[in-house]
Amino acid sequence: MADKSISDFKPEIQEAFQEGFGLKTIIAALFVGFIMLPGAIYLGLITGSGLGGAAQWVTVILLVEIAKRSFIPLKRQEIYILYVLAGSLVGGSVVLGTSGLVIQGGAFGELIWRQYFVQSHYAQSFGISDKIPPWAVPQPNSEAIFRRTLFHHDWLKPVIITVIFAFLIRITQFTLGYVMFRITSDKEKLAFPMAPVAAEGATALAESSGKKESWRWRIFSISAMIGILYGAFYVVIPTVTGLLMTKPFQLIPIPWVDFTSQISAKVPACMIGFMTDLGILLTGFVLPFWVVVGSVTSSLLAQCITNPFLYHAHIIKNWQPGMSVVPTSIATNMDFWINATIGGGICVGLLGLWKAITVRRKKEQAVEKLPEGRGDYPIPMAIGIWVITTIIFITISHILVPEFPLIIFIIFGFILTPFLSYTSARMFGITGVATGVSFPLVREASFIFSGYKGVGIWFSPIPYFDVGGMTQGFKQMELTRTKFTSWYKAEFTALVIMLFCSFLFWSIIWHLSPIPSSTYPYVQKMWPLNALTQSLWLSTTLGDSGTTYMIKAIKPAYFLGFTAGGIVLNALLGLFKVPVAFFYGLIGGVAMWPHYTIPLFIGALLGRFYFAKKIGKETWRKYTPIILAGYSCGVGLIGMVSIAVALIAKTIYQIVF
Repeated sequence: MADKSISDFKPEIQEAFQEGFGLKTIIAALFVGFIMLPGAIYLGLITGSGLGGAAQWVTVILLVEIAKRSFIPLKRQEIYILYVLAGSLVGGSVVLGTSGLVIQGGAFGELIWRQYFVQSHYAQSFGISDKIPPWAVPQPNSEAIFRRTLFHHDWLKPVIITVIFAFLIRITQFTLGYVMFRITSDKEKLAFPMAPVAAEGATALAESSGKKESWRWRIFSISAMIGILYGAFYVVIPTVTGLLMTKPFQLIPIPWVDFTSQISAKVPACMIGFMTDLGILLTGFVLPFWVVVGSVTSSLLAQCITNPFLYHAHIIKNWQPGMSVVPTSIATNMDFWINATIGGGICVGLLGLWKAITVRRKKEQAVEKLPEGRGDYPIPMAIGIWVITTIIFITISHILVPEFPLIIFIIFGFILTPFLSYTSARMFGITGVATGVSFPLVREASFIFSGYKGVGIWFSPIPYFDVGGMTQGFKQMELTRTKFTSWYKAEFTALVIMLFCSFLFWSIIWHLSPIPSSTYPYVQKMWPLNALTQSLWLSTTLGDSGTTYMIKAIKPAYFLGFTAGGIVLNALLGLFKVPVAFFYGLIGGVAMWPHYTIPLFIGALLGRFYFAKKIGKETWRKYTPIILAGYSCGVGLIGMVSIAVALIAKTIYQIVF
């Protein structure tokens, strides 16, 4: 039976807004930066996933326990700021748009990726390596690349640009994002249905500060032990054996078990297998059930059922028998499915825009009354700071790539960015998830059809962002009665620490072993795929010497057909009262491998039809985010122990020999 203490998160509206930033926050930031961040980097290289919630929860637990023993209770506002700050330091990742790659471990992870890319077989065979400008990455023959060190003058320009970019993007988020919050939350009074859930998760351990055991603590502890036990097999064994053997021993294959090549003779171009990270199954507990159902439906339909028919119809032409999942994914995407991704994105964008317009017409704007002491500042000031920041972005981009049309930078900065951000913010306010306008490949298409020749533009900090998600962060601050100024101070403190620690630990880890290598199973499998994808994109702007693979792969008839089909399907599903989440799952699942959607679906089924019935639907809903956070914490902790052993062992080995 569930504890009577379980209740929905209901903020005390009468409570005054309080400061959450202080000396304890700075100590926590240093702890995460110097202890957690190297673990996140190493774990990301090995498994593809960082510490995730581990850094946030471990930081909160540690500070709460220290405070309890020092008889210093922590306020809810302090705990929430600690949670957000830890996520900013470690949970933040670098997303490389053209390759689809996510790198854990702070801003300088992108430079490590670039050092691999500039040396890669694909960049050299496509004639890209010698055309990448020195402000993006040193040339392959540079001493900095040969010695595997960031402490070299050839890295000076890339490092400076990375630091400037990191500060400018934070300013953009806290100015334009704040404007979107004021419009959608204060003026339009949107509900933000997921914000209370996130706020409850962030304060899950607040009761511990009052020296009382809670249901949250029990669930978190059990889940953390599961993570520790699984992580011992999944992370520790490969890490430790990698110190003793030329190739690490994997008791559980990382990151997946793949049957694609084995069944290729009977079912051509069919991708089948499963991810081995238990965290994906647990993620199925948390995600909306119908989103998962839609994702697994379209994933299996596209990658397992439709692919063989497309192959026999000679639409998929580049696939060969015996291919594993990675080359199969490349071949099928280039021949067909990239158009489905484009069409689906346009469909979702148009539907989101239509919904935003129709809802705005029906809804009267309420009289704005700002809560006292929340930390607000005038909207004209926010817009002014954002305009200045965007001008700086445009100026830097134009200086770096003067041949690229200036007008496109201006359109990105002052038209597309606020347009996308507003619609995304409204979708967060209405549905709780990012289902706003997201016209795919706008950035890439502008590069290709601008007339620009070269590859520098692909590495330039283009002022093209979607900051709509920041509105949910502001709403969570409001629900926890935390001053907005606490968030600003915490984020910029975390940014300074992150930049220093990210540079330091990426330098150390890269110097110890080449990246990628057999020491890091995940990146050894995935980075070549990302390098090929990025090479295909970059080659489109090389002029006569470049290739046209991506241009040929994008077929307007196909993606417009998918766009129209998606709109019709949305109307039909609405007619039969099918949950709208199922439609968005269908759209997103087309690009997903069954390796990911199958364990996700198993988790969703277990959660809905076993655990929810066994302990109660509402109780289970409150348990799921803490279960996933506890598991992430357990895997992160055991991973950090093995990573510490590996770093010490490798350092001693290099000193001795």
